[in-house]
Amino acid sequence: MATELKAEEVRYVTYESEAQLPLLTNLIDQELSEPYSVFTYRYFLNNWPHLAFLGMAGDECIGTIVCKLERDKKGQQRGYIAMLAVDKQWRGKKIGSKLVQLVIEEMIKRKADLIVLETEVTNSGALGLYEKLDFIRDKRLHKYYLNGNDAFRLKLWLTEPAKRDFEKL
Repeated sequence: MATELKAEEVRYVTYESEAQLPLLTNLIDQELSEPYSVFTYRYFLNNWPHLAFLGMAGDECIGTIVCKLERDKKGQQRGYIAMLAVDKQWRGKKIGSKLVQLVIEEMIKRKADLIVLETEVTNSGALGLYEKLDFIRDKRLHKYYLNGNDAFRLKLWLTEPAKRDFEKL
């Protein structure tokens, strides 16, 4: 499906079942540099289906985000954005931003203290998107990806205790 539809016509749905798995995996495999096994997808989707969203243009998945939320060793609720992908034809229409905002809202409802992710240092689109949403570059991870590229770890602090922990570093 071409982009005859406008960004306002994109429907955002929560992941509901294994029937949606091919929609998600096809888009992520096409748009992200890292390969993921079906077991990785199922780990996230079976444990945190409420933290996976699909942007749908008709029957086509044109954007998706897959995340988790669990306690870290400090006892904080730590959200993690594992995958975010938007079809190249649909980029620049705020679909990625909307998907991230949906996840942030859901994590806030579930009392997340902070959200973490990694993205390639060369991915200026993703870096710009996250930084517009107040994520901060926390650390550079050398040769993080299989292709040998470095990554930035980005963080978004949602609560005062989490912010205070960061300021102690």
